[in-house]
Amino acid sequence: MEDAIRHALPDINSRRRLQWLLAPVMILTVALGWKYPLLGFIVPVAMAVGMIGGFFRGRYVCGNLCPRGSFIDRILARVGGERPIPALFRNLRFRWGVFALLMGFMAWRLSLDPTSWQHWGTVFWSMCALTTGIAVILGLLYHPRSWCAFCPVGTSANALGGHKQPLEIASSCRECGKCEKVCAMNLEIVRHKPTGVVAERDCLRCSECVAACPAAALKWPEAA
Repeated sequence: MEDAIRHALPDINSRRRLQWLLAPVMILTVALGWKYPLLGFIVPVAMAVGMIGGFFRGRYVCGNLCPRGSFIDRILARVGGERPIPALFRNLRFRWGVFALLMGFMAWRLSLDPTSWQHWGTVFWSMCALTTGIAVILGLLYHPRSWCAFCPVGTSANALGGHKQPLEIASSCRECGKCEKVCAMNLEIVRHKPTGVVAERDCLRCSECVAACPAAALKWPEAA
């Protein structure tokens, strides 16, 4: 059993190291994008990767490759709040409303000068700065990943592949709740024990819960 737990740790450590490399990407984009518009194009690239990745493994990119998510997990989480993510943020009508509002606003701003790459870069930067500001405020007031509950890219990935390759939970689960304590999305994991499958579309596939389980009761499908 202990060997199974240790087997999961190298992947966790690799993820954490990668996040330490990705977090500065977000910081530099927000800090310097106003002066160097080209940095703003990191934003649509990150968005595209998140949405395309959603087809294959749901919110895997959100949990492992997102620069802002990396900043939240590695830095903001150290000082973030401990209050649960508000139910409103998980409401699909609210989430798709935010999606339409932000995407529509961004498209309108891009249309104001459609031939200028500097303008486009500045728009992408400003949207990143705005939403990062919201993410930091909510992360301090509630749970660090509160923004991620209704992030437009995360909502898209949820819809495209949130059901694919779900986490499995074995009957050996002790219901100790340690997995839920480390879950970045405040998901209820233990309640899925009777079905053997953690059917949570917003699971970030980060494997933090797998590494935290003292009974090695959590694992990914063999095909994953």
